[in-house]
Amino acid sequence: MTAKTLKRAAITLLAMIATPAMVAAQETPLTIGMSTTPTTLDPHEDSSAPNNATSRHIWDSLINLTGTSENKPELATEWKTVDPTHWEFKLREGVKFHDGSEFNADDVIASLLRARDKSSQGFASYTRNIANVTAKDPYTVVVETKVPDPILLNSVSRIRIISADCKDAPVQDFDNGKCAIGTGAYSFVSYSPGSNLMLKRNDNYFADPSHWSNVTLRFLPDDGARLASLLSNEIDIIETLPADGMARVEATKDLQIINGQSSRFVYLGLDVGRDVSPFVKAADGSDLDKNPLKDERVRRAMLMSINRPAIVDRVMQKNGTVAAQFVAEGYAGNSKKVEKVSYDAAAAKALLAEAGYPDGFSLTLHGPSGRYVKDAEVLQAVGQMFTRIGINSKVEVLPWAMYSEAYSKGTYSTYLGSWGVNTGETTNPTVALVATRDEKKGTGRYNGGGVSDPRIDEVLAKASSTLDEAERAPLLEELSALTFNKFWLLPMHFENVVLGAKKTVSYTPRGDKYTLAYEVKAAN
Repeated sequence: MTAKTLKRAAITLLAMIATPAMVAAQETPLTIGMSTTPTTLDPHEDSSAPNNATSRHIWDSLINLTGTSENKPELATEWKTVDPTHWEFKLREGVKFHDGSEFNADDVIASLLRARDKSSQGFASYTRNIANVTAKDPYTVVVETKVPDPILLNSVSRIRIISADCKDAPVQDFDNGKCAIGTGAYSFVSYSPGSNLMLKRNDNYFADPSHWSNVTLRFLPDDGARLASLLSNEIDIIETLPADGMARVEATKDLQIINGQSSRFVYLGLDVGRDVSPFVKAADGSDLDKNPLKDERVRRAMLMSINRPAIVDRVMQKNGTVAAQFVAEGYAGNSKKVEKVSYDAAAAKALLAEAGYPDGFSLTLHGPSGRYVKDAEVLQAVGQMFTRIGINSKVEVLPWAMYSEAYSKGTYSTYLGSWGVNTGETTNPTVALVATRDEKKGTGRYNGGGVSDPRIDEVLAKASSTLDEAERAPLLEELSALTFNKFWLLPMHFENVVLGAKKTVSYTPRGDKYTLAYEVKAAN
């Protein structure tokens, strides 16, 4: 048993018999209806929006990434670059974990290295440039990077700081609560996978206690069930208000709709890596001797066949904005050189014939159910549009917990994916979605289509190690052009943020679409 563990045990015993230093004036519970289900509470196992949003309630990070993608102090109070590959972080003193033990540099070192070295490599996109983490003193850490890293602050904002005592703990110890001990606004009470997470307010939180004494995160991926829970007064606020439920919420005097803009980019991924793809067949269902998705003309035809404005307008009921690339105009890396591809089914069919498929082929589209706005319905619409040009399509949707790992591993031929571009620039989605998969480099973790473009890898390497913003800007734009002019991904839309809530609460939607209990306020 380490000295820190012994100290932790002693403090925990004292905490059981002591009166809390700060008692909140009001005991007010909050229940949030989450639109997706986390796969684990281990904050370093897998980087997905449901997991990351859930973990933020229990654990803090060095940097607080705000809803507008700003980097603000959290467990680090200040930071500076010592030289191009060394960053120094001053840590907040006096912070305690939920069991009363003290936070210090050991916990930061253990957390950053655990996230980097975990076999799942879920956070490789963020930790790939971290060479080492050392302590100058108990409240100063130095992060050494392999190359100059212009978005290190954003990267470390994604890594939750756990207790060093749990650095070797298995996933199960987080899910059963043994290691679900953080410094965050809420402490763990209980977790029922697929059902709910119950939390208790941390009355000693350094950033001041939340208004809500107890919080329940209910996982309700079914749109109807989530809406019904709001309408029946069981829940205070729900994510992803179903479009077909808006009129009912508007007609209910005690409820409101909360709208905002999102940075979540939704796309179709294509198997461009394998010579024969498992879910692509000839028009008559027989095997093909080659993979048509590897032909750029076929990929172009597929995008041309999708009436994206109609999908956003009718299927999503205006809860999205048509996308052409990773980021919208005004963000770093949006390129005017990305070709604008409009809906043209007749031209798409002709291009398919030119590519050698006058009779088309057959395809299975895969996607999640309840993860993205109208995801199953969007896929059905896409399938119908593909079928009209001769790509006979069927759709298979799965629960997120089953789908998430499979699509990132490259199981499918054509799949619906998304990425929250919370850095506001293009290296982050490029690293994750289209860079050549390389576990040692930490690239391509979610490159389910097997994209491997040497020019993208080359430009990405330059952009990821260029600190000067003026030099970096054209590189970011080139990443967009290289990705979308080759149709390595087929861009679909950016999701809007639409929540339903009681009028007793107020909330400012975040660009990452996270719904965080400690940012929900009581209405004035």
